[in-house]
Amino acid sequence: MPRVIATPDNLDELNPNYKQEPLTQTFFLNSVPKSGSHLLKNIVRMFVPVDQQYNRDFIQYPTLKNHQSAFHPSKPQLSWGHLLFGDGPSILLKDASHILLVRDPYDWVLARTRFFLSDNFQANLEHMKNGKVNMEEFLNMMIFGVFNLFPTMREIYENNAVAWMGTKAQFVKYEDLIQHVKNLESTEAETFFKDLLGLAEIDLPEDWRERVQIGSDRKQSGTARENLMLKGQQVPEVLPDTQKKLVDYACPGLRDILGYA
Repeated sequence: MPRVIATPDNLDELNPNYKQEPLTQTFFLNSVPKSGSHLLKNIVRMFVPVDQQYNRDFIQYPTLKNHQSAFHPSKPQLSWGHLLFGDGPSILLKDASHILLVRDPYDWVLARTRFFLSDNFQANLEHMKNGKVNMEEFLNMMIFGVFNLFPTMREIYENNAVAWMGTKAQFVKYEDLIQHVKNLESTEAETFFKDLLGLAEIDLPEDWRERVQIGSDRKQSGTARENLMLKGQQVPEVLPDTQKKLVDYACPGLRDILGYA
């Protein structure tokens, strides 16, 4: 398994400063990798008692058998991870509130590039870091994958997102989450977070804005862009037009079915 280096946060220490109501049902925050997983996780953590947060690991399919207790309906807990569609995850999530966070595939390519090139991500990629591969080639690798190193974009989105569509999984766009985090005084933001937390029968408290602000503090996320240890190359702010066309070629219909086209 790849190794991720991230600075620990102090949200567990800040959580008791707010009145926490017990979680009444299993709540799983699923996501396409590099779609804002830590942002969503940190926000929701501010609304759930620490002793009901399953923080042993970021749950993924290869390690799922070690974390089945996180989904026991008689012991409601909040957990998070990247669970691809399949029989095992479907069985474990049958009685859980299941949120699935996705991101615009164009921006996802850039986010994955930043992360893979950073020193925070260690997975036998050192031979490609620090400018050893041209940026355009690396972007293409994020789209088409590299044999025996990491999967294609299509495989990731197909198994981690598209296959969950039409099920009880509730899809949330990273872009919507960011928009409402930046506009907490708006009625739209209040409705968004009320509905988001309501999926797990969590009532929106009066101090919800303060909790969201603390949970969304980028200093609390070890994988936020400015906290990545990136050396050697600058990742573009916008995906080049050619790579946008390659995304559409490699994953035809993907942006459309996710609501981005």
